[in-house]
Amino acid sequence: MDLTDRPRRLRTDGIRPLVSETSLEATDLVAPVFVDATTDERIPIESMPGHERVPVDEAAARVAEVRETGVEAVIIFGIPESKDAEGSRAYAKDGVVQEAVQQITAETDAYVITDVCLCEYTDHGHCGIIEDHAEDDPTLTVQNDPTLDLLAKTAVSHAEAGADMVAPSSMTDGMVGAIRDGLDDAGYSDVPIMSYAAKYESAFYGPFRDAADGAPAFGDRRHYQMDPANAREAMREVALDVEQGADVLMVKPGLPYLDIVRAIRETYDHPVAAYNVSGEYAMLHAAAEKGWLDLDATAHESLLSMKRAGADLIITYFAERVAENLAGRR
Repeated sequence: MDLTDRPRRLRTDGIRPLVSETSLEATDLVAPVFVDATTDERIPIESMPGHERVPVDEAAARVAEVRETGVEAVIIFGIPESKDAEGSRAYAKDGVVQEAVQQITAETDAYVITDVCLCEYTDHGHCGIIEDHAEDDPTLTVQNDPTLDLLAKTAVSHAEAGADMVAPSSMTDGMVGAIRDGLDDAGYSDVPIMSYAAKYESAFYGPFRDAADGAPAFGDRRHYQMDPANAREAMREVALDVEQGADVLMVKPGLPYLDIVRAIRETYDHPVAAYNVSGEYAMLHAAAEKGWLDLDATAHESLLSMKRAGADLIITYFAERVAENLAGRR
């Protein structure tokens, strides 16, 4: 055969790493940490092997463990000691996230991101103030504009506690603008916002809702999270968040939505984040336990695909494991 172009020439061991187009580093990863105000001991999360809820007084120690692997950033989720209709513990000065962040920033050098939402703090499990009779009427869920004030208060309270970045995840229209105004008015104009800009109403969130105790008490979140069938809508959501001042643009989930990651990367110069969610993590563990997949190889490939699609940073429950494996390869 007279082949002038033979791609296999560049796949031999010596040249293959030199022409590799994408690399994955520990510094690309953000590790989620669950802090639980209702416990005084670490509680394993059954649906997420290797993860646990930690009490407030062990939050800094848990983050120190993350840092030892080479991962530099964490995102903090809180489980409060009590819940109410308006999620008031989300923005309490002595709330679980606020106290945890104070300890983490005092005792570690980690970059601390906080999730800004109300679902873990409301007694109904929805991401804001619900409409009247929402429990009985499936066409009604969260009141949009009244929720914005509470999200802004929550973000400001996190900044006051020492958070380096806030990440609103409620998919409330106008959330980025309301939080940006709140932070600026409170003197935190240097605190960036990582918006969950394209967050889908996904079936891949199940284990997280167990971990964060944030499942809806009734109904679902289809009236505020995005339809998995829609791509153009994602770009509209992202454009609105950019206009309102988002600094980082996140896609959640990550692996089933690589087309959205790529579209955002090609359209905007902002950093792009992908959230490798709990269901993605759990299904690889389940398959590996049955001997069907190599856990470390598939975890690395999953994250590498997000990076290749255009993600600059990846939130993942594999962060520590992958970071340790990356260090072992050197």
